[in-house]
Amino acid sequence: MSETDTILRIAAKGDGVTADGRHAAGAAPGDVLLPDGTLQPGPHRATPPCRHFARCGGCQLQHCDETALHDFVTDRVAHGAQGQGLTVGELLPTYLSPPQSRRRATLHGLRTHKFMLGFREGRSHRLVDIAECPVMRPELFAMVAPLRKLLGPMAGRNPVDVSLTLTDQGIDCLLTGIELDGLGPTEAVLDFSRDRGLARLTLDLGYGAETMWEPEPVTITLSGVPVPFPAAGFLQPTADGEAMLVEDAVEFLAGSKVVADLFAGMGTFAFALAPRANLVAVEAAREPHLACKLAAGRARLPVEAVHRDLFRNPLQPDELARFDAVLLDPPRAGAREQIATIAASSVERVAYVSCNPSSWARDAKTLVEAGFRLEKLRPVGQFRWSTHVELTSLFSR
Repeated sequence: MSETDTILRIAAKGDGVTADGRHAAGAAPGDVLLPDGTLQPGPHRATPPCRHFARCGGCQLQHCDETALHDFVTDRVAHGAQGQGLTVGELLPTYLSPPQSRRRATLHGLRTHKFMLGFREGRSHRLVDIAECPVMRPELFAMVAPLRKLLGPMAGRNPVDVSLTLTDQGIDCLLTGIELDGLGPTEAVLDFSRDRGLARLTLDLGYGAETMWEPEPVTITLSGVPVPFPAAGFLQPTADGEAMLVEDAVEFLAGSKVVADLFAGMGTFAFALAPRANLVAVEAAREPHLACKLAAGRARLPVEAVHRDLFRNPLQPDELARFDAVLLDPPRAGAREQIATIAASSVERVAYVSCNPSSWARDAKTLVEAGFRLEKLRPVGQFRWSTHVELTSLFSR
């Protein structure tokens, strides 16, 4: 075999790539692509820890060892910067979340000849009726079989979604697509919630979430501050990954006295920064905004929660002039509109947390063209064995 037949790296969607640019599904770095299209295993191929791998769409890289996973996450972020011609001052060590650390998951259910509950196959609506999951926290996975038994008799022909999140009080469960027809099913759901010790059970019939069971108000603790948690609210996927992101944000903005936290959510970063600075936490979604506002008031922290859509109405340069620094953690689409006004402002320090290296790189280029330097960059892999990659970054001028 020639060197051009050896898999050198994993591409963004999980395919292996040879030196001459050929793609091979299911390949790991060091594998050899044979003339018949099959793969000769190399030194970085691992035995997948899950029986559902290659069918379940949740993981794409279980066939890769720890070194290959580390390199994939690193390369996705570094290549994103290089693709926009960006110079990185310091590439910080890559962080990977361990197995069985995912504290939130959305399962899908469907009745065929039986009721199935699990994840969809890759690029398909077909379901994998999961019997194991090395990604989810054990407490969450332990709910799968009992939920399958509970929901089976209630499910119609329409799909069902089950969102599970591990909160301070236990598991928060949101059911979508289930109609409780009569007293029997309602009592069954309430009995299940009590017997399984759920923190909350919420039903959504298409008109918004309606809480059916919540013995005490559900919270999630962010940097020591208990914050009211909306049903199926957004939360960083792993507690350890969140800690890494927060640690970087605090270090990047050390010494800043007045900070704008944009796309603030419930206050993941605001509550970590507030003991050291005055914060303005801006969020468009109503429930996370209210949760942040209430928690900040109760904790008597210097956090001003502002309800504002930063896509339609970004903070303008004159508004940004009051801040020593800006932190932003936008959705996957990035923050094109807000970045443009930051670039035109007098702000001198920006901490940018992203879940999409491509949109981040586009926004980063705008900042660099405006005179910022990309001082630090850290690749983060909270979604173990998947192609989903996150990062933290620091810009200054």
